[in-house]
Amino acid sequence: MLYWIATSGIIILNLPFGYWRSNTIKYSLSWFSAIHIPVVMIIFLRIFSGIGSQLITFPLFIGAFITGQIIGGKIYQSRKNSSKIPITACLVCDLISERKSKTD
Repeated sequence: MLYWIATSGIIILNLPFGYWRSNTIKYSLSWFSAIHIPVVMIIFLRIFSGIGSQLITFPLFIGAFITGQIIGGKIYQSRKNSSKIPITACLVCDLISERKSKTD
């Protein structure tokens, strides 16, 4: 059960980073940061949750990482093509500004 909770958390954690990565130049410092910052967070998740380095977790977590990055990138591309307001590289900021524009 803990593995699936951690896997879901990794997907959710990677959504904003995949969104950010899609708005950067490939192989730039920002691009590498968008990929590697969540890796450090996942390492801390493994340590503090007590999951450790069990072999079963590697394919689950790598798959979750890639899935979150891809979905985040697709969210960026979808919003870029359909959004009426300008979008940035920050998913959270874009969602907040979109909500504010709808309430005004």
